[in-house]
Amino acid sequence: MNKADIYESVTNSIIEALEDGLQGEWSLPWHKFSDMPQNVQSRKSYRGVNVPMLWVFQQKYGYKSGLWATYKQWKDLGAQVRKGEKGSQIVFWKSYEIEAQADHGEAETRMFARWSVVFNVDQVDGYDLLPANEKGQAQIIETANQFIKATNADIRHGESRAFYNRKEDFINVPELDIYKDTGTSTATENYYSTLLHELTHWSGAPTRLNRTKGEKFGDKEYAFEELVAELGSAILCSSLNVSPAPRLDHAHYIQNWLKALKDDKQFIFKAASQAQKAVDYLYGLQPD
Repeated sequence: MNKADIYESVTNSIIEALEDGLQGEWSLPWHKFSDMPQNVQSRKSYRGVNVPMLWVFQQKYGYKSGLWATYKQWKDLGAQVRKGEKGSQIVFWKSYEIEAQADHGEAETRMFARWSVVFNVDQVDGYDLLPANEKGQAQIIETANQFIKATNADIRHGESRAFYNRKEDFINVPELDIYKDTGTSTATENYYSTLLHELTHWSGAPTRLNRTKGEKFGDKEYAFEELVAELGSAILCSSLNVSPAPRLDHAHYIQNWLKALKDDKQFIFKAASQAQKAVDYLYGLQPD
C-alpha cells in the first residue's frame, strides 16, 4: 500500500468514527478510554496518528484493554493470536537517503509511511493481564493538578466559559462548581479535561510552538487547531489518568472536522503530529 492509500485508509476510519460521534451525546473514541494505547512488549505508548487510530479500533471492536502487539511479538511472549482474528493497522515511518547529485550540493533524507498490523490482548490466548493499580480520586486529580501547575500558565476563573486568550496569553475556565457529573466523567474530571484542552491551545502561542490559530469558526485553520487541542487533551487525560469528557460544542466541531478530513487526506496526520508535539512540549515543562 502506498502513502496516498495509507492516508486515505486512516482518514476514512477517523471519518467513520466521527460520523458515529454525531449520534447520541457527541461521544468520540477518545472519550471512551482512559488508558493510552500501549505496546505490550516494549511497554511504550503509541504516538502520533496511531493514538486516535487505536482508540477507534478499540471502540469499533469492543476491546476492553489498550494493550497491542504484532503477531510475532505476541508469539515471543508465549501467547497466540486466536485463529480468525483480524489485526488492526498502524502506521510507522521509514527513512531513506537520496544521494547528492551533481546539481544538488547535499544528500537528502526522506520519510515514507508503511503499515504494520497489531492485535489487541483481547484477541490472544496465553497472556495474563497484571491486575490494575488501584488509584484513588485524590491521587489522580493531584497528578493532573501538579502537571498543570508546572507549566506556569496564567489560568484564571473570571468568566463562565472556557477559552484561551491568545492575545493576552491566559486561560480562563469556569470555577469547579460549575461543572456537573456526566455519564463518562465526574464533575472534577470534566473540569480537568476542559483545562487540558485549553492548555493544549496555550502551547501553540507564538512564543511557544507557534501554531496558526485560524481567523474564524468554520475555516480549515480553526478546525485544525481545535482538533489538535482535542487530541492533545485526550492524550494528556489518558497519561494523567483523568477520564476525557465530551464537550458540548462537539457537534459543531465534528461537522468542520468531517469536511476538512474529506478535503485533505493528510489532515488527521498533521493534527495528530501537532497534538503529539504539544503533549511533548508540556511534558518538557515538568520537573525531572
